[in-house]
Amino acid sequence: MAFGVKIKSIKTKNSYSIESFYEAIKDKKFTAGEPSLTKHGAALIITFPPLDSQNQVWIVKSGFNKESNKFSVQKAEQAGLDNAAANAMINMASGGLFSFGSFVGKKAKQCEKLVEETAKELDEMGL
Repeated sequence: MAFGVKIKSIKTKNSYSIESFYEAIKDKKFTAGEPSLTKHGAALIITFPPLDSQNQVWIVKSGFNKESNKFSVQKAEQAGLDNAAANAMINMASGGLFSFGSFVGKKAKQCEKLVEETAKELDEMGL
């Protein structure tokens, strides 16, 4: 785990775009909640309901090809264009103290556990 970021890599049997991977998992019950597709900057990612503005489980496709069989399940701040801008402004106004909440505390630890559980649940699907 990098400082404040929890990442678990998973490998699937088949190759998927982020959209087709979402279609394959969208009806599965996850400990982290219901997955959704979220636009974050220029990227499209799969997210789960945020615990707070600094702790959310993301699934990101690895590599630059349209499809991949490698994905990362990670802990990150709440995704979405509006959320990223708001978090950056609050962090700048607080002199960086706002982002400290993603490193420590009950929600940060809970999100790290959800990353582990989500990766395990995806592996068990045998995709």
